[in-house]
Formats: sequence, C-alpha cells, structure tokens
Amino acid sequence: MWIDFVLFILLFTLFAYIFATVTITNLHKAYLVFHFSMMVWPFCQFAIKATDNPQLQLLYVKIAFVDMSMLTVGWLLFTLFLTGRSPFPRRKVLFTMSVPTICAAIIVILNPYGMFVEPLDGGYIQRTYGPLFWLCITIFIGYVFVSLYMMYLALAGNSSPRIKKQVKQVLTGIVVMTIFILADIALNVVFWQSLKVLPGLTSLGIMLSAIIFVVAIHRDKVFDIVTIAHQDIINTIAHGIVVLDDNETIVEINHSLRPYFELHVGDRFDITSILPHHESTDKTNAFIQTYQQSPLKRAEIEVMFNRDNRRYIHIHAAPIIVRDAMVGRIITFQDMSVLRRLINETNLQNQILHDRNQSLIAIQRELFESNQKLEKMAITDSLTNCYNRHYLTQQLELEVIKNMNHRIPFSLLLVDIDYFKFINDNYGHLAGDRVLCSTVEVIRQNLRQRDILARYGGEEFIIYLPNTTRAQANILAERIKSTVEANKMNISPVTPALSITISVGLLALDNMTLEPVKDSKSTLNELFQSVDEALYQAKREGRNRIVSIAK
Repeated sequence: MWIDFVLFILLFTLFAYIFATVTITNLHKAYLVFHFSMMVWPFCQFAIKATDNPQLQLLYVKIAFVDMSMLTVGWLLFTLFLTGRSPFPRRKVLFTMSVPTICAAIIVILNPYGMFVEPLDGGYIQRTYGPLFWLCITIFIGYVFVSLYMMYLALAGNSSPRIKKQVKQVLTGIVVMTIFILADIALNVVFWQSLKVLPGLTSLGIMLSAIIFVVAIHRDKVFDIVTIAHQDIINTIAHGIVVLDDNETIVEINHSLRPYFELHVGDRFDITSILPHHESTDKTNAFIQTYQQSPLKRAEIEVMFNRDNRRYIHIHAAPIIVRDAMVGRIITFQDMSVLRRLINETNLQNQILHDRNQSLIAIQRELFESNQKLEKMAITDSLTNCYNRHYLTQQLELEVIKNMNHRIPFSLLLVDIDYFKFINDNYGHLAGDRVLCSTVEVIRQNLRQRDILARYGGEEFIIYLPNTTRAQANILAERIKSTVEANKMNISPVTPALSITISVGLLALDNMTLEPVKDSKSTLNELFQSVDEALYQAKREGRNRIVSIAK
C-alpha cells in the first residue's frame, strides 16, 4: 500500500520542482499536464487500499483507469508538441484524437454488467477484469504505438537536431513506462493466480519515466525557452534562412525557405547548385569566389530565378564566428521581386516623365526662338536687318526724357544715300537693295555697341549716339561718310564700280536747359524735325557733306 503512496509523493515533488525551477513554455505546460496525469495513478492505487468501502474502492479504480485513458491521449498530444508537427491542434483534430479514449473512459465509468472490473472477496483490492478491460488496454496500447511511430518519424526524418534530442529523451521515458505497465498487466492481471502479486509496478514505471523527463528538462534543457524562442523567431522571419556548420552541412532551415528550394537538414550544401545558370558569369563567379576562397568575408548577390515570373532573390552569406574562429555560416534569401518591380515601374515612369520634360523643353525652346524671331521681326527692318523706326521711337522716348532731365549729352545722325533714285532707275531695285544693305554694313562697322542704327524710311537711316557731344558726333559722322565713300560697289559685271556718298544731318544736345521734359513724344518729334532740316540743308548745299546744328 505504501509503495504507491511514496511514489505519488515523489511524483508530486518532481511536479513542484519543475513548476518552480523552469520558465514555463507551451511544451512545459503540456508536460506538466502529462506529469499530473501520471500522479493520479499511484494516488488512486494507494487510496483503494486505504479504505474498506467497496464503493469508494470502485470509484478509485475508475478514476485510475479514466486517468490512464487521459494519459494515453496526453502522450499523443505531448508527442505532437514535441516533434513540432502541431503546436496548436485544431478542435476537430483534437476531438478526433480523443474519441477512442473517451469511449474507453465511458466504458470504465459505466462498467456494464461488471464486464470491465469485478470485485473479489467483497472488495476491489483484489479484482478481476473482464473483456472490456482488454478493449480499453488495446485502445491505450494503440495510442502508445501511434506516439512511438511519430517519434520514429521525427528521428528518421529531417527534423532539426534540437527536436531529435528532445524526442530521444522523451522516447526513453515513455518506453520505460510502457515496459513497466505491460509487466504489471502480465504479472498482476494475466498470471495473477499462478504468480505472486507485485504491487506498484505501473507506479514505479511512471516514477522512472518522470525522472528521465525531469533530467531531460532540467539538465539537458530539451525544452529550453531561448532555443525555442530563437527557432520561433527564425520561422517568423519572411526571409529564407539556412544555417550551416563548418563542413557546409545544413543544420537549420526556417519555414520561409522551403517554398523556394528543396533543402533538408543534414544535407551537404552546395552554393553553386542553387544559382541559376542564365545569370551573368562574371557576377556569379565573383560571388562564388568570395564565398569559397574568402569564407570570413560577407558575400552577396541578386539573381533572377524565373525568367517568366521574374523572381529576383537576394542571397547574402555571412560567417558565424565564435572566439575568432569560423564555426559555420548563415545564408539568407530575400525575395526582391516586388521591390524590383516597383523600382522598374518607378524608373519607367521617371523615363516617361523625362521624355515628356524633354519634349516640353524642346517645345519651350521652339516657342522662345519663335518669340525671338517675332520680336526681331517687330523691331527690325527685314531688308537691312537694322532696327526700324518704331523701335527707335520707343527707345528714344525713354532716353530723351532721361538725358534731357539729367542734362546728359546725346546726338542724332540722319543719313541719306545720295542719288539713290538714280541707282534704282538705272540699275534696278535689286541693285538698290544691295546698295542699302552694303551701306548699312559699312555704317554699322563704325558704330559703338551702345549706338542704335535704325531705318528711318526709304534710303534714310537715323543713328542715336548716347552720351555723345557735338564734337564727338562730328568725328564719328566724318568717319562714317568717308568709309561709305571708300566702299566701292560692283553693281554688274559690265558696269564700273560705284562709289556711294551720303549726306548727314547732325543734331547734338550738349547745352540743355534745366527745364524738365514733360511730353517726350512732342519733344522727340521736334528733335526729328530739327535733324531732318539739317539733312535737307546738306542736300541743298550739294550733298556728300555733314550739316550739324545744336540745341
């Protein structure tokens, strides 16, 4: 009787120890539920022998076997947690898993017609089991074998070394427990009449397996929260991650990588086998050379894995260094397809905008040039390409007010080509046009940059000389007259060269009064009339001369 009680106390002590000394994770929670279920069996075995009431003894028997049914499904759930196959089973899956053990629990509770258990000698300390007992044992063993099979798959498959270590530790505990339970059934149920009853075998098996579990949890830290957290973090990262040891063997793969590559834990990793062959040879060779010949350096490359879907993957390899020694690598795979597509679309839009801007700039340049041409046409004489009278009038209206109000000297020259009608009548108007253009070029060569030459009308031209006194204007007028006269023109091959002469009227304003100018137009008309009188005086006096007047 006391064996089961002592084992219950030891199990309770282990339960309290685990609860007090470890950081509780989901795996720890699952194990604590599992451990609590293991504690119920020895307690019930002790309680059966501690009372003489057959009804209470039957109640404890039923509680013990209902607990055993819960314990078996707990093994399966614990195995799911352990192997990482289903950390949070769905309700439908959980219900389906629990149906057989629920049926077994109902059989135990109802014990129809004593077909599960019957008392001996008026009590249940000594008892016999019926056919429903063996049905329940078959269900329990079925759960155990399913759990063992899942652990075998985890050990034989591509599970990480961390999970395999956990499975080995727990597998040892479950195997020990199963052996003692089967021994208890064989010795105390099947051969109970021929062999001496050995009490506490199942409780002892539960105790030994619990010790193995506690050692694994506390000493080997198979449920270490840091390791689990690291794995959870790795699996939640969107980038694919491969962890290699120093022999280029894969030791860890996260969930994000599996859709891209068929890689497995324990495989030998070959960086050249995953690179697409259609990529630039120079780029891939540089990456592979850095990866293979300079393992302590980081290597990275962006490659396109699918030409049709244009999937761009950025591969980054970095060494894992512990105490100045390389112990492995971490290789990350980042899908850059969306970012690359956005960049390409942005570049395309930028190119379209650039082309449109260039078109607008070209149109703006054409408009500017057209406006310049129109402006030039509006202010210049189309034949001689010098300013027209309208432009000169606009300019002088401003200049005259400023000059006369501030007593700044200026001069006007009115130039007339002598006998121009004779040239038109005898040589034609085309020859007359050539004479006009040639004379303008000669005059322009003698002017300063600030002077303004304009066609006044017909063969007459007016020159505005800012900041020029009468003496300075006379010198310039003489130079222009002599240069024009020296400019021999060949009108036609059969006629001798012509020497063109000009008559010049000069008006200088260098002794102005202090009276301000109020009406610039009337003042300008008076100036034009005065210089025009000077020109006609030069013509009356015989032409090819300069007549100057002053105001």
